[in-house]
Amino acid sequence: MEAAGRWFLRSGIQEPEGGVARYYRSDLGQNAPVSTEITGYAVSALLFLHDRIGQAEYQDAALQAARFLTRVAWDRALQTFPFEHSVNGGRSRALAYFFDCGIIVRGLLGAWRASNDAEFRDTAIAAGRTMLQDFQEGGAIHPILALPAKQPLSYEPRWSATPGCYQLKSAMAWQELFEATGEMDFFRAYEQAVTAALESDNVFLPGETNREKVMDRLHAYAYFLEGLSPMLHRSDCAHAFRDGIDRLAAYLSEIAPLFARSDVYAQLLRARLLGEALGVIPLDLAAAAQEAAQAATFQVSAEDPRVAGGFLFGRKCGEAMPFVNPVSTAFCVQALVWWDDRKNNALQARRQLLI
Repeated sequence: MEAAGRWFLRSGIQEPEGGVARYYRSDLGQNAPVSTEITGYAVSALLFLHDRIGQAEYQDAALQAARFLTRVAWDRALQTFPFEHSVNGGRSRALAYFFDCGIIVRGLLGAWRASNDAEFRDTAIAAGRTMLQDFQEGGAIHPILALPAKQPLSYEPRWSATPGCYQLKSAMAWQELFEATGEMDFFRAYEQAVTAALESDNVFLPGETNREKVMDRLHAYAYFLEGLSPMLHRSDCAHAFRDGIDRLAAYLSEIAPLFARSDVYAQLLRARLLGEALGVIPLDLAAAAQEAAQAATFQVSAEDPRVAGGFLFGRKCGEAMPFVNPVSTAFCVQALVWWDDRKNNALQARRQLLI
């Protein structure tokens, strides 16, 4: 955990103005462009590390990232977060993603809870209201809008460009906004998203004939399981959660020799631990131990601070891919910390802390 924390703080993955790059290319020796979505994830990850390690520099870095989101990335005129703002060029070619906005809102709410700074809460509420107004139509959630007109893009076969059960992870932002504000519109929108996700999850997997693309969909399917976490007291949601864990584990075991993503191992392990903590599913100890062991193998041991302690995105046919990834690092660290907690009979898995 501390090695991964140092990677977040010392590697340069977070740039001076606070934004966080999508990944570091170890073969090229350079960061990818700053990503608003990844910066949102980094806020949550750094707050988690601060909570567990206790050093102020983690919260300082988290709040710096949050201020980048509210003061640089946030488009006040459009009341939204443009995708990859630094590489869009002119606003007429910009996009806004529903999924990214939800991840950012959850990060900002975490920053508000940690600091009591109303700037983070107010921006999160404004972005959540825009998500209600701009992305919903006829029971569906449009995944991508073209800016500035906010016109939905035509759906495409790839999972991130069409509505699907994976959107429930982002819709958790509405549930958390309801908890923060009491506004019923947020709660109703999250409930509608749950209903839509339950109706579509059975067709999401495998969704492709190419097994590498199925692995990518496993990552997205895990978002569905995570997005169910506020509703696991409902029998239909608990059933879908238990069944989904089994489906995810089976596909992961089948495809991993060809292509394995570290975040999928971590997401599956987190789901198991969260399910046990919430009393939904008994923990399969052997499966959890194997997933923890696999996730740990992706952490980089090196002298170079640009990579040391970070987690690789994945492996193909056993060969490491050259991407040291903030989200992979965040998910794997949280999964492994929770696993250590479980082994010590001190599990602290709570869905509000889920990165």
